[in-house]
Amino acid sequence: MFFQVFEHGIDKLLSRAWLIDPVETLANVASTTIAKIEKEPWNGEFYVSFGDESSRSWDDARRFGFISGGGGSWYSQTLKLLSPGDRVWVKIPKKGYVGVGTVLESVQSVNDFRVQTESGEQPALRILKHADRYRLTANDPERAEHFVRVQWLDTVSEDKAINEVGLFGNQNTVCQPTTPKWRHTVERLKDVFPRWAEHPGV
Repeated sequence: MFFQVFEHGIDKLLSRAWLIDPVETLANVASTTIAKIEKEPWNGEFYVSFGDESSRSWDDARRFGFISGGGGSWYSQTLKLLSPGDRVWVKIPKKGYVGVGTVLESVQSVNDFRVQTESGEQPALRILKHADRYRLTANDPERAEHFVRVQWLDTVSEDKAINEVGLFGNQNTVCQPTTPKWRHTVERLKDVFPRWAEHPGV
């Protein structure tokens, strides 16, 4: 990646240019560990980081069925790794794991994403807690919030998040971990979230 700095009045602007597709780059970073750490084949389960609380509401995500990322392509591009039918395990940074669900739709921009309410289907930009903040960057492809619709199978409130020593954590919004710690984490979470195996709509 190359960076350039420009001055505009009293402001300084930073631009960047990718030499490798950012989705490919982030996927590689997510699956890369220190050489000394043991690796194993990916188990097909996706890890999702849902943060931060100043721009994302877990209550909204549970109620309307979604995960999201934004504020920069680093946070939103890995959502493209998800396809309908994929299973995701969601963790709130510094809090713990809060749910498991099945992906229903591929990633959508905040301008296109709609949620089901008591009054019928509504634009996310009108309904969500942080809608005002999302509007500020909605037309910026780099910084806009992006959403993936999810059917939740089992969730807990943020104050009951599962946070135990030895559970996997990562700063990528979505990744495909290839460490024994991830296998251990999924096995543990399947005990904590017993409805993990249910199918969407059940």
